[in-house]
Amino acid sequence: MSQNNNQPPRNNRNRNTFGVVSIIIWALVITVLMNMLFSSFRSSDVQEIPYSQFRQMVQDDEVYAVELSSNKYLITTVADKEAAEKAAEEVTQSQLQNGLGPLLSMVTPTAKARYVTAPVNDDGIVELMAEHHVEFSTELVEESSMLMGLLLNYLLPMLLSIGLLMLLLRFMTNRMGGGMGGIGGVGKANAKVYVEKKTGVTFADVAGQDEAKESLEEIIDFLHNPGKYTEIGAKLPKGALLVGSPGTGKTLLAKAVAGEANVPFFSISGSDFVEMFVGVGASRVRDLFKEAAKMAPCIIFIDEIDTIGKSRDASRFGGNDEREQTLNQLLAELDGFDPTKGVIVLAATNRPEVLDKALLRPGRFDRRITVDRPNLAGRLATLQVHTRNIRLAEDVDLGQIAQATAGCVGADLANLVNEAALRAVRHGRRAVNQQDLLSSFELVIAGSEKKGTVLTEREKQLVAYHEVGHALVAAKQKDAEPVTKITIVPHTQGALGYTMQTPEEEKFLMTKEDLLTEIRTLLGGRCAEELVFNTQTSGAANDIERATDLARKLVTMFGMSDTFGAMGLATVQSQYLEQGYGLTCAQDTAALVDKEIRSIIETCHSEAKDILSRDRADLDAVANYLLQKETITGKEMMAILNGEDPALTDGFGAAPITPA
Repeated sequence: MSQNNNQPPRNNRNRNTFGVVSIIIWALVITVLMNMLFSSFRSSDVQEIPYSQFRQMVQDDEVYAVELSSNKYLITTVADKEAAEKAAEEVTQSQLQNGLGPLLSMVTPTAKARYVTAPVNDDGIVELMAEHHVEFSTELVEESSMLMGLLLNYLLPMLLSIGLLMLLLRFMTNRMGGGMGGIGGVGKANAKVYVEKKTGVTFADVAGQDEAKESLEEIIDFLHNPGKYTEIGAKLPKGALLVGSPGTGKTLLAKAVAGEANVPFFSISGSDFVEMFVGVGASRVRDLFKEAAKMAPCIIFIDEIDTIGKSRDASRFGGNDEREQTLNQLLAELDGFDPTKGVIVLAATNRPEVLDKALLRPGRFDRRITVDRPNLAGRLATLQVHTRNIRLAEDVDLGQIAQATAGCVGADLANLVNEAALRAVRHGRRAVNQQDLLSSFELVIAGSEKKGTVLTEREKQLVAYHEVGHALVAAKQKDAEPVTKITIVPHTQGALGYTMQTPEEEKFLMTKEDLLTEIRTLLGGRCAEELVFNTQTSGAANDIERATDLARKLVTMFGMSDTFGAMGLATVQSQYLEQGYGLTCAQDTAALVDKEIRSIIETCHSEAKDILSRDRADLDAVANYLLQKETITGKEMMAILNGEDPALTDGFGAAPITPA
């Protein structure tokens, strides 16, 4: 038996029929409400009176005319008639004086019914009205006029309401990016489809994520050779979840998988599923998987899946029916499709802790791939990828840049290279040199120089001693990172100056002494202000914030406190978004934690101040040299500390001197 493939699926037809019926019902309700509203407006100035009062008014010659109908009598009084005639006479005289006689008939006031009463079975009312010279009449209703009234009062307003609802629905769908699925396009998936190599990305374009690429290569091999896996009875995971910090390359990896496999790539964001209409997101999920099944083998990529995949926690107030229906439909689709057909689902998020457990169980997104920040080798490989199409000068040392950019993600490195290229063009060079890369790195971390900011002499001295305080405390400690640059030039990100330190080697663990060394270095600027000027400035605000944060982590998370020992007092919140941590202890314990943190800060502050007091001559010498040049390198500072001529040094970076 053949099947007509041109016919729409049954569930699509049912949804369309339901949408049409819904719009018709809404239009009918609106029409009835409008007629009731207009009727109330028309009858608002007509007063209802008892029939006995109406009969008495006729006997008292107060009634001028009555309009009879089967359900009501409309009564016009003699007083209303006389008032209308008087108003008409005044209008006539006014228009004749102004030469508007032809318009007289259009604006002449007429008497209107002021009272209404319900008719009763009274055979003598007609004789009574005739006896008192009351004009009475009954409206002659023809069949055509009844049809016309029905058309004007109900059918025409209903058609107009349907049209307006359709236009409104289409407008809202277009504004929200909807396609043309169902009524007004509500429900169709807005997936961007890249067929074969149109993603333009392969694994050669992704660097620094070797572990993630190894996990994804198995998916590519399955798409190319599915028989090799089905023959042994193996099943490939239906979904792979890419987890990592923003900018680490999750979306780039997904595109690279599609580019390597040469299969269609369906890309859609989690926010595209959620609309104001309940049920639209679920419909879009169905449409997306239906289209993907037609083009299998293919890859479906859902970016920011935490938008629709949040945990369905009943204890939270204010649930979202649309989001939960969309999640339920996604769970059903992940269970329903056959992975042997070659439909692979990839998803990305930087908030895995909020995802629903049902989404992560085996059989759905049961493979989790961490896309972490690149290490030193990964940063070097990433820089090499981003500089492939950049013309570099001979002095460029990407290894030095990779070493300086510890903690940067792939997006940061791409931005750094692009800023360096723009700087080279601004300075009229045809190639990017090492200084361009170093300056662009400083631009990313501190912003551009504020050339219009003019500091007073005292402010410059305060800033100079503050920055040299950081640098000197770092130089005099054994485990501190080497100082590479000191500047007192204001920058756009609020810094009046900064001290740059570059690690000599990649560190994955921090000892307690490493943390205390960093706290002392951060407090060195405030200590220099107190030692030299016997004052404190607001310039140490960021230093104090960072030092306090390190001390709090040392106590609550790293278990390095003598008071609390190896006791966990806090948990990380949003690990990949770096949104801090929350205390998991009682209020009394939290108060003791604050005392312990204060003790650590005060101890480190005292030790940093002792270092500067012991080497006050070196502090003055470096600060005076910095005031002359405004920007010096770490090697220039080390030359001064070693009693050498700083003008004979060059280069980027220097090792700290051996503490005395």
